[in-house]
Amino acid sequence: MHQAVIPEASAPSMSLGPTMSLGAARPGFRGRIVAVDAAAVIGSLAADEHVRRLIVLGLVEGALVEVRHQGLIRRDPIPGRINGYAALALRRREAAAVFVVSAEFDRP
Repeated sequence: MHQAVIPEASAPSMSLGPTMSLGAARPGFRGRIVAVDAAAVIGSLAADEHVRRLIVLGLVEGALVEVRHQGLIRRDPIPGRINGYAALALRRREAAAVFVVSAEFDRP
């Protein structure tokens, strides 16, 4: 399994608690987005275009996310909710660009 690495420039403060990529989250996960960085994502899009598309979908720093369940084949796609109301589904490799902290460590 691929372990996401948070680039130094976008690494959130350690006071937030342990961070992980949304692509590594399991069903039932709830947390807050702390960074969006597609530098390590492999795909046909340039990193800035990938980040731009995620932001347009509402995946911005500070947004609350919830992973509802996962697909049966290779656990793709990942259906979820943003801020409790907007539903979306991402491929796991796209979600790897979104870094989150679990709600249990979140301090607004």
